[in-house]
Amino acid sequence: MNKIKVVILGDGLLGKELKNQTGWDSVSRASHQIDFNDVTSCYQYLKEYDVIVNCIAHTDTYDKDKETHWAINYKAVSRLSDWCTDNNKKLVQISTDYVYANSVGAASESTVPVHANNWYSLSKLLGDSYIELKGNDYLIIRCGHKPTPFPYHEAYEDIVGNFDYVNIIAAGIIDLINKNAIGLYNVGTDIKTMYELALETNVQVKNSKARGWMPKDVRMDCTKFKNKTK
Repeated sequence: MNKIKVVILGDGLLGKELKNQTGWDSVSRASHQIDFNDVTSCYQYLKEYDVIVNCIAHTDTYDKDKETHWAINYKAVSRLSDWCTDNNKKLVQISTDYVYANSVGAASESTVPVHANNWYSLSKLLGDSYIELKGNDYLIIRCGHKPTPFPYHEAYEDIVGNFDYVNIIAAGIIDLINKNAIGLYNVGTDIKTMYELALETNVQVKNSKARGWMPKDVRMDCTKFKNKTK
């Protein structure tokens, strides 16, 4: 049986961690001089792979430039989804727990997100929806990941979710990929505040309150993920 070939798009925090844990190939803007706004420029690098892990995103929640969010988080994703479907490639799309912002209780995969409160979460939700409607063989991961050790001086005591450190979230994603999971999965650990997570690796961190526009509740029901990976 031939070994499945996997490639990671993007070399941000999660993309680098996935590569470090697996040795999978990666395609990045810096090393390949490609424009991720135009997915067609990536295709020459993707043909030899079976699984495409898309970690590319415009993640600046402060940014009110809707066109940039739209171009990277929706338009590029929709073209990539079409290409993967047409070429019998599996697309693994890294999404965000922010799409569930301020849902009532812990959101499951069947929860319809209705409170996306910035261009980042809205554009990511639209990208997810396109893949679900038009895609064939896909895996959508909704998660929240933080650098380890926690590098900031303050952490929010009023933001709660299933987020965890990037090495832990990456390991869960890798497990799902290796088990050929299909569909939408909420990937996370036990519910905690951002401040509680930060204290695990930075005892000097101070607690603070989140800014008014930030989603306070991004809790997810991760039962499906835990059952698949146990």
